[in-house]
Amino acid sequence: MATLTIPNLPDSVHIALHQLATQDGLSIEAEACRILSRVCALNKQPAASLQSLIAELYQGKATGSQVEKLLAERKLEAKNEW
Repeated sequence: MATLTIPNLPDSVHIALHQLATQDGLSIEAEACRILSRVCALNKQPAASLQSLIAELYQGKATGSQVEKLLAERKLEAKNEW
């Protein structure tokens, strides 16, 4: 099985991941694996499907469009990489 290291993971994401893992009785690594597996299983579904998954994972606690926020953050990161 492969190993994944995620450099520059924002503290806020790590904290949220830790909270989700605790709620689900999993390690942070197991929670991340579960989330990534579910997202990859969406098989390139529209952003609305990803937004639904995020809403489910945050159990209604997320505000606004998290997908749009994540996309904007990634675009900014990609711009700064060049």
